[in-house]
Amino acid sequence: MTQQTQQNPATTAATASALVLDEKALHQAATSDLDEGAVTPAYGPHRDAIVKLLNDALATELVCVLRYKRHYFTADGLESPAIAAEFLVHANEESAHADMIAQRIVQLGGEPDFSPSTLLERSHADYDESSDLKAMVRANLVAERIAVEAYRQMINLIGDKDPTTRRMLEGILADEEEHADELKDWLHR
Repeated sequence: MTQQTQQNPATTAATASALVLDEKALHQAATSDLDEGAVTPAYGPHRDAIVKLLNDALATELVCVLRYKRHYFTADGLESPAIAAEFLVHANEESAHADMIAQRIVQLGGEPDFSPSTLLERSHADYDESSDLKAMVRANLVAERIAVEAYRQMINLIGDKDPTTRRMLEGILADEEEHADELKDWLHR
């Protein structure tokens, strides 16, 4: 046998025992605070901070829906029908992101904040009232790049503290990156 294929029985036993679940802790987590649903004590002190991050992301998605919808209805010019159609697709995808985020906030025991009075304050991206088609594309590209960076930072901050939220954000991030690439292509036509 080569040295790489030989395994020390003591090392193998120690490694195997390190991968054993704590049955007592499982039972305790499962039976305490049943009203919390899927949120077990392991979420601990991070839950409120994650809900805040998600509410800010919700505000961002809602502002993006409004911006894209405005641009969809007001786009004018030779290429406007195709670009406006893309704005509508993006608006609908941002709306779906907002729904996913709101649902996750509820799953975590929080309250999704749809308040119009604080939407712009909490949003990472800006609303835009451009009337020029190229300015609309640029404003949406900037907003998508802000969203990409915000989701990257959120994913890093959350890390292993909440794998379910992290995976959701990773999916949204992939969509935002795709939006940015599409807008970049429109900007350079």
